[in-house]
Amino acid sequence: MNTETPKEKPKFRLRPVALLNSDRLRRSLTDFYDQKIFLKYMIGIILLVLSIGSLFYTSNLVDKLEEREEREVILYAELVRTITTTDVNENITVILQVIQDAVNFYQIPVIYADGNSLGYQHINIDIPKNATLKETERIIEERLAVMKQEHAPIPVEIAKGKTGYIYYSNSFLLTQLRYYPFIQLSVMLLIGYLAYLAFSSARKAEQNRVWVGLAKETAHQLGTPLSSLMAWVEYFRSDPNIDPSIADEIEKDVIRLEMITTRFSNIGSVPLMNDEPIAEIVTDFITYLQKRVSSKVKFSVDNQLVPEQTASLNKNLFEWVVENICKNAVDAMGGIGEINVTLQAPPQTNQIMIDISDTGKGMTKVNMNKIFNPGFSTKKRGWGLGLTLAKRIIENYHAGKLFVKSSELGKGTTFRIVLPAAVIED
Repeated sequence: MNTETPKEKPKFRLRPVALLNSDRLRRSLTDFYDQKIFLKYMIGIILLVLSIGSLFYTSNLVDKLEEREEREVILYAELVRTITTTDVNENITVILQVIQDAVNFYQIPVIYADGNSLGYQHINIDIPKNATLKETERIIEERLAVMKQEHAPIPVEIAKGKTGYIYYSNSFLLTQLRYYPFIQLSVMLLIGYLAYLAFSSARKAEQNRVWVGLAKETAHQLGTPLSSLMAWVEYFRSDPNIDPSIADEIEKDVIRLEMITTRFSNIGSVPLMNDEPIAEIVTDFITYLQKRVSSKVKFSVDNQLVPEQTASLNKNLFEWVVENICKNAVDAMGGIGEINVTLQAPPQTNQIMIDISDTGKGMTKVNMNKIFNPGFSTKKRGWGLGLTLAKRIIENYHAGKLFVKSSELGKGTTFRIVLPAAVIED
């Protein structure tokens, strides 16, 4: 009788996890950001319409006020003509004083000039109290030259064959109103710009919360099955009836999943950065990746960096970026083509530039502007998250840049990664 206790199999219980439909997720993300963009444009259009409406309304008020001031000056000129060509009586003197008070009330600068000699009077001209006669004449001449440029003079026939002229400028109130619409438009544009910045900042914060929560939840969900899979690996190795190579292959996949879990868990937290040999990391990862994609895709690495060149990197996250770009390139080529990686450090830039070029179908300019938007994908079953996360990893964690350097339909696309180069000590 066999009394040996049977080996207990590891407990492996999968949690019920809802499977996300990638097309639905992509469409929902795209619709979400399309609505945000539409709202942003609507706010801009409303501000623009309000600004233009205010501009026309204020301009109309300015024109009416200018006409009224001109009528005041013309009336003043008519009374000056009347009082100088007729016998002065009390009524005309009173009327002249009333009109002059009106001109003073609206602060309309007025100068009366008789031929080439400066006039008999001036109104609302700022002249210092201690100014000499010569200084006063100079100030009046300067203002008169300006007035001649602003408005046509109003002639006043003071005697037969003798004519005087009244020159005037816009009142200070009218001048303020004339420039007010432009100041108001500038303020509205500034408010719109600040609103746009606040909107963009809130949107980015919302995006960060979504992606961080998604990444950490994914890492958490992967933790339980990974632990069980490792237990199964040990179980298979301890069973002499199971080929050890099966356990080895499973272990490779488990290690790969652990690396992916580590990548997701690093999203939203400050990753550990180290000075890494950038060329070695890129070359080793391209070699690793080449064995796991179509054999009809040829990889090449052109390393133009000096051997000791390093950069501050989180290796796991950086390799994720390269993987996302390369896998997108493989998909764009339909599994047939070439991927060329060039590493260079232009002199006096203190930057490392990594160009990843493919011979795929290329992109339109419209798609080039959308390629990093969450949820945007040209693939039927793509989620549209890979390049979005890649851009965030490079820009938020590595203080670099990721963008489409060039793309041509039918010829291919080149992505460029720009990273700060570590200083090489002499």
